[in-house]
Amino acid sequence: MKAFVVSEIDGLLTCEIDDVTPRPRDDGDVLVRVDYSGVNFKDAMVATAPSLVRRVASLVGGVDAAGEIVSSRDENFAVGDRVAVHGGSLGVSRDGGFASHVFAPARYLSPLAPSLSTYDAMVIGTAGFTAMASVLALEDRGLAPGSQVLVTGATGGVGSQAVSYLAARGYAPVASTGSRASSAWLVERGATRVIARDEISDRPDRVLASERWDGAVDCVGGETLGEILRSLRYGAAVAASGLVASADLSTTVYPFITRAVSLVGIDAVEASIALRRRVWRALGALAPRVDFATFVDRVIGLDGLSDAFNDVRAGTTRGRILVDVNKTGAPTG
Repeated sequence: MKAFVVSEIDGLLTCEIDDVTPRPRDDGDVLVRVDYSGVNFKDAMVATAPSLVRRVASLVGGVDAAGEIVSSRDENFAVGDRVAVHGGSLGVSRDGGFASHVFAPARYLSPLAPSLSTYDAMVIGTAGFTAMASVLALEDRGLAPGSQVLVTGATGGVGSQAVSYLAARGYAPVASTGSRASSAWLVERGATRVIARDEISDRPDRVLASERWDGAVDCVGGETLGEILRSLRYGAAVAASGLVASADLSTTVYPFITRAVSLVGIDAVEASIALRRRVWRALGALAPRVDFATFVDRVIGLDGLSDAFNDVRAGTTRGRILVDVNKTGAPTG
């Protein structure tokens, strides 16, 4: 099969399309024929040298994929089932989705609802999974319809989809971004208003800011997350999944003990089977109310991946780059 292979030997990085024979790692691995994969920031980090993300010298890239099962010994998955494949070591220490076929453990697979095509599933991808997991986490902690929910890093993959999902489920998302030129784009996706990063909180001279947010989805981390914590309403929660600003967090115990706020971590890599299924069921139910195609930056073949990685690293994309693993030639969309 044709696959996009990333190799680093003696510090020399090569990224090329090669013929690869897919092989299972364990007897229980399920073989999926891939329709689409997607380009994630993590994929771009795998395709660098030296890489702090890639765990092996050579592998087929791609941390997520969607397609149809062609071989399975697992009682929960049958030949012909359509699935999303993501998480774990996929595309990091074992061959991933930038290929026509991928072997993966059953715990990496999630059945797709009839309302979701494999194209939709990869528009959603790991970013959309994280966004919906964030929304569900806030709902588990009492978020009520009509609530005003802050979304930071709103033009990114997680943030932009979180805005749309919140709007579709009856909340009032407020988008925070450093790119005010994207305000109209965010409003089109459901934001009730768009604010700058320095508008998240007030009263910098005090330990706590005014109570402003009924909940928050934070894709930024660092100082931004600290400002969210001090400006949440009593009993509210923030679902945190990002650290693009910083992995450090400077805060006090006051938001937690005087306003009873919650900081909830969101992880898509080692998510449980139960959570994976819950998230994908929720996405399937939401499909009639969300136009997933509006999140597509472009569709490329395997031969467009290197250029796509450069764009992702430079932050010049807006939305999801899809990979049609059976496509060659110029990108579309």
